[in-house]
Amino acid sequence: MGGTKYRTEADSMGKVIVPRDALYGAQTQRAINNFTIAKSSMRWEFIEALLFIKLAACKANNELSLLDNDSTQGIEKAIKSLLEDEPLEQFPVAILQTGSGTSTNMNVNEVVANLVNSRSNSSLVSPNDHINLGQSSNDVIPASIHVANSRGAVNTLLPSIKTLQRTILDFGATHSDVIKTGRTHLMDALPMKLQAEMEAWAAQLEESTERIESCLSRLSRLPLGGTAIGSGVNSHPDFPQKVTHYLSELTGLNFTPAPSKYKNISSLDTIVEYSGHMKTLAISLSKIANDLRWMNSGPHSGLAEISLPSLQPGSSIMPAKVNPVIPEAVCMAAAQVIGNDTTISLGALGGNFQLNTMLPLVAEKTLESLELLSGSCESLATKAIKGMKVNRDNIQKPLLLNPILVTALNPIIGYQNAAEIGKTAQKEKRTVLDVALEKTDIPRKELERLLDPKNLADGNDRRSKR
Repeated sequence: MGGTKYRTEADSMGKVIVPRDALYGAQTQRAINNFTIAKSSMRWEFIEALLFIKLAACKANNELSLLDNDSTQGIEKAIKSLLEDEPLEQFPVAILQTGSGTSTNMNVNEVVANLVNSRSNSSLVSPNDHINLGQSSNDVIPASIHVANSRGAVNTLLPSIKTLQRTILDFGATHSDVIKTGRTHLMDALPMKLQAEMEAWAAQLEESTERIESCLSRLSRLPLGGTAIGSGVNSHPDFPQKVTHYLSELTGLNFTPAPSKYKNISSLDTIVEYSGHMKTLAISLSKIANDLRWMNSGPHSGLAEISLPSLQPGSSIMPAKVNPVIPEAVCMAAAQVIGNDTTISLGALGGNFQLNTMLPLVAEKTLESLELLSGSCESLATKAIKGMKVNRDNIQKPLLLNPILVTALNPIIGYQNAAEIGKTAQKEKRTVLDVALEKTDIPRKELERLLDPKNLADGNDRRSKR
């Protein structure tokens, strides 16, 4: 079309008008024209995983003498430049497309082939015959979901969890002497160490790490070489082992052929498991964030046990108001991850016979959850917990008036007598120690020891020393 802004491309269905400067071709353009339900396209992390698979496939096919050296070198150079430049505008196919992700697979095939051919000023390679050699959309798209999430979990999510866990433990250790009021049902309960409260948060994160790590071995099993339904038609029998070997070299992770390619093409069981672990992490982060919000509440009519960093004005009408914005953002992220898990579960129901047909949606939602959780961990660590302060006076004053301290007297004077002391202390706004001195014959020194919040916070350690 000469100097116009478009060119003509052709595929098995005929001619299509494509933007002149686009690296993609006819099949991509048809997808752009057809899939207009929503504008969002596949995120780079997914395209990147697909490019890694194409590069590994190229190397494997060359080793198997199915791809000549010139084509191999051209494809390798093209893919490496795409990985470096990240030209996301060349991958515009919408997420809500054909359920197998065929349009995105062909988008990548066309971009790589056109880039090779434009550099060599030839028709050296074909999107289908060379870039897609030994593959099908049906095996590379689910494989890309596994690869993208494996890389994201290992390189981003797990380190982010560890950062938050370490920040929490360090803060707790720094304030190991702080004794505060524990709460159940949002009501005053036995005293506890602030450090113990934070160690419980860290334990939640540790268990999330264990869950995600336990899933990685199943995420590493890829159906590559299964082609259309898992039988491997048009793929060399040694291709699965070769392609996962090269993919492992390229990514630094350990990928292996799936024991049943039929299973990994038609079902998303492992992704459902993985998403469930991310949902659990989201709930843990929401627990931590909401605890921080309550502890920060006030500053005068709330708990005000801590002060979170002041990051921005909290109101457009109330001057001097500052809100716990990071915990609030984390709670919203957690809600989205929980919703994503439902979407992923419904997507997994899209498996019929030999293919799941909700793959692009599942790819997007798993990677979105990964991004939200990683960002939440980093934000809680660096913008909330690391800079927060402990308000020791606000913790100490209500602790000494806590009627639940009387629990320590149960073994000595009995539950009913202890309850009377507690009720009197609460009604008269006196300390349990003062009331117990009046209503029992226990010496002051012994009462002071028994009712010392620190001893109560030590729990079993205190009892073992008696």
